[in-house]
Amino acid sequence: MPEVDDETVPLTVRDGDDRIELAVEPGRTLRDALLDAGLSPYAAATRRLNCDGRGLCATCGVRIREGPPPEHWHDRLADRFGYPRLSCQVTVDGPMNVELVDKLVWGSREQPDGEE
Repeated sequence: MPEVDDETVPLTVRDGDDRIELAVEPGRTLRDALLDAGLSPYAAATRRLNCDGRGLCATCGVRIREGPPPEHWHDRLADRFGYPRLSCQVTVDGPMNVELVDKLVWGSREQPDGEE
């Protein structure tokens, strides 16, 4: 686990069965922190075809299990309806726990317990 100090905050990332612990400089976007760590919030096709973090293409979605409340309009709607939140619109300012999303079927949302 990377050492978290006064100048970084802990970020835990779940990628399938893997759990990765990162120490991130506060103020970075979640998208940039993930990419710098060699983790991609994108599907295979959108790794090269995306808007470079401007919040326009909605391809960098992740599940935020613990972290900041949504601020960006798209982020608020995604959170409200159970869709992944855009990692390019989330600032890492405190400890976070996120999950990379399997994007074989784009736009899937979490179902409430008991629904399919």
